[in-house]
Amino acid sequence: MQVLQAYAKVLSGLISHRMQTPEADLVINVPIDMDQEDPFLQFIKAHSLTTYEQLLLFMALIPHLQPDYFDTEIQKYLPGKGDFPQIGGTRSKQSRGFLPTGETALFLLGGNDWGTRIEIQQIFWPDHFFSRSKVLWLEEMPGGEPTMSGRLLLSQDHINIFTHGKPVPPHFSSSFPAKPVTTELTWDDLVISNDLRSQIDELISWVNLNAKLMNRWDMEKRLRKGYRALFYGPPGTGKTFTAGLLGKYTGKDVYKIDLSMIVSKYIGETEKNLELLFSRAEDKGWILFFDEADALFGKRTNVRDAHDKYANQEVSYLLQRIEDYNGLIILATNMKNNIDDAFIRRFNAILKFTFPDANERALIWRRTFPSKSTFIGGDIPDMVKRYELAGGSILNVVHYACLKAIEKHTDDKEELEIYVNDVLDGIKREFVKEGKPF
Repeated sequence: MQVLQAYAKVLSGLISHRMQTPEADLVINVPIDMDQEDPFLQFIKAHSLTTYEQLLLFMALIPHLQPDYFDTEIQKYLPGKGDFPQIGGTRSKQSRGFLPTGETALFLLGGNDWGTRIEIQQIFWPDHFFSRSKVLWLEEMPGGEPTMSGRLLLSQDHINIFTHGKPVPPHFSSSFPAKPVTTELTWDDLVISNDLRSQIDELISWVNLNAKLMNRWDMEKRLRKGYRALFYGPPGTGKTFTAGLLGKYTGKDVYKIDLSMIVSKYIGETEKNLELLFSRAEDKGWILFFDEADALFGKRTNVRDAHDKYANQEVSYLLQRIEDYNGLIILATNMKNNIDDAFIRRFNAILKFTFPDANERALIWRRTFPSKSTFIGGDIPDMVKRYELAGGSILNVVHYACLKAIEKHTDDKEELEIYVNDVLDGIKREFVKEGKPF
């Protein structure tokens, strides 16, 4: 906090100077030891920010630390109640404090010097690092109003980094309808074919090595952004589990998108929801996992009315947004044929998840039961491997059978006794759910 307090003093002196002599030249000095271990300073050094850029960041940050900061500093130089139009600023419905705008930055950093003001404006151009990396930007203003009258907006991630030293994971909400996918299990717990595992290894290689390929070997101009993978196959065959393992072993956050909160019946709202999602995820390295993707990525319809027209526009928008995302996107569906052909052509990889065969099922059974358990009535994994169940269904059966075993368990026994009849009852329940004869 000492570094941020030092910047507060610098900004206080800047306000004092401009409020009294706005026309005077000013040499801004930031007397701070840049070798300190501080997240704000680390960001400044990592990106070689100029003094103007440093102070712009701090102006956008200070209302989140001390909402009355600008009011307190400005009122020192106003003899009576009122405002000072030259310094800009605004207030919101939720916040009663002074919120700095682009006009605030122009006045404090440039005074009446038009040349410096133009230099400050260029920091908000689209090609600047702040804009490209979605660090700092100006609130968009209605048509005809001065661009610089928009609020200085600092990304929530950078607010958290500068104040807490790390980004805070986003909360599930209407503006970010996604939940993290995590797992305590390992690759050994995922029973799949060797071919499928090889395809998954290709995804891991892309996540771990693609940035190096793009930057060190100058391939950014030749290769498309991001990586798009389709996971398809019956429920319970490991699609979500694989996504969680990918995140665990690459060190990337995985977010499962709630498509029910993305798709809207109101025209134009779906695009807005998607833009909020992708804007938050951009440049974070997150893996985005769209489960049951048919809802949004399904086949486009022939245009019969306005609803069909806008539904197809949503798909077209989504295609473009996925093309622009620079991370890994995974779409999961039970049926590959349900996905629009335009999407199929854009996938870098298509991974088929199948029902495990009899030997794979026996392995899943053995690995899923508690380590301290014994089978009553025979070698259960070998006896029940003939029943065609996906890994997710096997887990349900094991859960059911273990609860039944605990009901019968006596405390003097170290191992949990699993009864074959309980396992068969659990299998029957799964078959009934799936509409299959037992």
